[in-house]
Amino acid sequence: MTNPTNAPNTSAAPPLADPRNGLLKAVGLAGDVLAAVRPEHYDGTTPCPDYSVRQLSNHLVSVVRRVAVIGAGGQFFSVPHFAEDVADGAWAEAWAAGADKLRSVWSDPAILGREIGLPWGPVPGAVAAIIYTNEFVLHTWDLASATGQNPEWDEAVLAAPLAAMHRAVPREPRGGQVPFGPVVDVPEDAPAIDRLVGWYGRKP
Repeated sequence: MTNPTNAPNTSAAPPLADPRNGLLKAVGLAGDVLAAVRPEHYDGTTPCPDYSVRQLSNHLVSVVRRVAVIGAGGQFFSVPHFAEDVADGAWAEAWAAGADKLRSVWSDPAILGREIGLPWGPVPGAVAAIIYTNEFVLHTWDLASATGQNPEWDEAVLAAPLAAMHRAVPREPRGGQVPFGPVVDVPEDAPAIDRLVGWYGRKP
């Protein structure tokens, strides 16, 4: 499973002053990409080896719901890993509802200092925002790549994940408790999205 929320050292990543702008933009872009998924894509593979397009779409809906729930003080595991209640092709509608809830919960600046419960322990909201910006970015890239989309990546979306990625997930080790493949090296002057996904084991 290529899921940034399982990375053991992610909570050590230093937060920016207020990473919510990047988080909300990542949510918006993920919704745009999800809305463009078509029936002919559903059974296709994605760069995230554990997920087909259908499974990744379901998982993304689950993640946007989960970020709203834990931001409001709820339990991480109260939201299932897949949004199995959502029918094929209804992901964009379910996403919109989940994203609205997320925006409402995360609009309160006090959330940045509030403890957010994650499987390995509580982290400040500012750190959780970076963790989930990273997850939304990676899975949006996965889904876009699998469905032939080429979204425009906003620097505000990528700033926090790029600043945190080396500390969050070191180059070694990979596999086991670190759910990412070996680093795919890209030129230092490569686009920010290529540097990010390469570090997490994707081939840009």
